Amino acid sequence: MAAVLHSLLIPTPLGEMLAIASDRGLCLLDFAEQKSLQRHTAQVRQAHGGVEVASATAATAVLHATQLQLAQYFAGQRQAFDVPLDWVGTDFQVRVWQTLLRIPFGQTCSYAQQSEALGQPRAVRAVANANGQNKISIIVPCHRVVGSNGTLTGYAGGLPRKQALIALEAGQQDFSRHF
Repeated sequence: MAAVLHSLLIPTPLGEMLAIASDRGLCLLDFAEQKSLQRHTAQVRQAHGGVEVASATAATAVLHATQLQLAQYFAGQRQAFDVPLDWVGTDFQVRVWQTLLRIPFGQTCSYAQQSEALGQPRAVRAVANANGQNKISIIVPCHRVVGSNGTLTGYAGGLPRKQALIALEAGQQDFSRHF
């Protein structure tokens, strides 16, 4: 029997997000109008044997948990996520994304610091490229990675969203009235 992937559109204060989950966990969480969404969705489908993504009429447990935890995050009530993840990427990409999970809420690090944490201090560009391939926004917090001089750099969801997420985690942005 072929794997089944379910999808759910989740409204957030920063725009609608598409979540896709397998029976193992969350595979994708991207902003719906993001340029990379179609490519990321195709990669998830291919990794699961080319199965079609079905809209969830009743949210699966993973999609329900994703929606609930995102709402809590934007309301300032959650700093860490415990949604099971079903990574879709190369071994190197997965290792890079796992380092993102170790960046504490409300803090940032540079790509160089992330490369060092990975044990590959000379792989800054490869790490930055892997971050750009992250298919699980917010929950896998690539928004917490900034340039070496502290400036905001590259975020597939757009720099205004990255700035808003960093401000939210610093207690300088209040989205709670939206939930």
